[in-house]
Amino acid sequence: MAGHDASIVEIDGPWTHRMVSAGGTRFHVALAGEGPLVLLLHGFPQFWWSWHHQLVSLSAAGYRVAAVDLRGYGGSDKPQRGYDLVTLASDAAGLVRALGEANACVVGHDWGGLLGWTMAVQHPKIVNRLAVVAAPHPLRLRRAVLADLRGQAWAARHTFGFQLPMLPERRLLRDDAALVGRLLRTWSGPGFPDAETEDLARRAIQIPGVAHCALEYHRWLVRSLPRPDGIRYAHRMRAQIQVPTLQLHGSLDRCTLPATAQGSGRYVTAPYRWKLIDGVGHFPHQERPETFDRHLLGWLADPEPER
Repeated sequence: MAGHDASIVEIDGPWTHRMVSAGGTRFHVALAGEGPLVLLLHGFPQFWWSWHHQLVSLSAAGYRVAAVDLRGYGGSDKPQRGYDLVTLASDAAGLVRALGEANACVVGHDWGGLLGWTMAVQHPKIVNRLAVVAAPHPLRLRRAVLADLRGQAWAARHTFGFQLPMLPERRLLRDDAALVGRLLRTWSGPGFPDAETEDLARRAIQIPGVAHCALEYHRWLVRSLPRPDGIRYAHRMRAQIQVPTLQLHGSLDRCTLPATAQGSGRYVTAPYRWKLIDGVGHFPHQERPETFDRHLLGWLADPEPER
């Protein structure tokens, strides 16, 4: 099956596209607005477009917004290595500096949320606020998978299936990446995704190298558990997060269960806010962008977000 050129992610809109170098890797970034920087980090199996609603709403509210294609995705570089959360956190921290800022509010969904939690520990001076969407704290996620075989372990069964070599890439790309559409529908609430969102996600995963790179994230998460790098990561992530944190989760999320995400606040000593959004699944920022934006913008504007 023929792939797609990376230029397909340069979608027109009220934003600009740039290539930004950080730590020797080039990243494709969609930028909009002026003001304090908000860095938007997408999840699997998507790319920067998943934040196109927020590029508009946040820039209109007076923020400079950067939605990035993570390492291995979209128009960003696709190196053979570096798909561990420590390296990915360094990527994002380097992006903030490359964009000319000392720090940023980091908003991450799914894998971008795991990356945000990691940034707040590994690069605390870079993160002035943290908002995580559909993403438990990494240690909370590990514990839930091991302790709840019929719950979170079953919900995350795709990750275990991705551990095989080569076959998962073929399955992900088969039939014009039909699996991507099925995952989006399975994990979301009613009515999502719309035809455009599904088409773009399916096309973007077919950019040469993306399917393999996207699965390497999942492989590291499982394979690192008994290795020294994974043990060091888990030990480091026990540190308390000392920046205001917002955690948003869909009540119908069948990928990362609400019960798994709840309790992540134990790792935060700064003001922490939890909000469960009714009637949406794993993609609340896309399924109900107006509701999502109301929570996010209200929290960003609050000088003293409550615990």
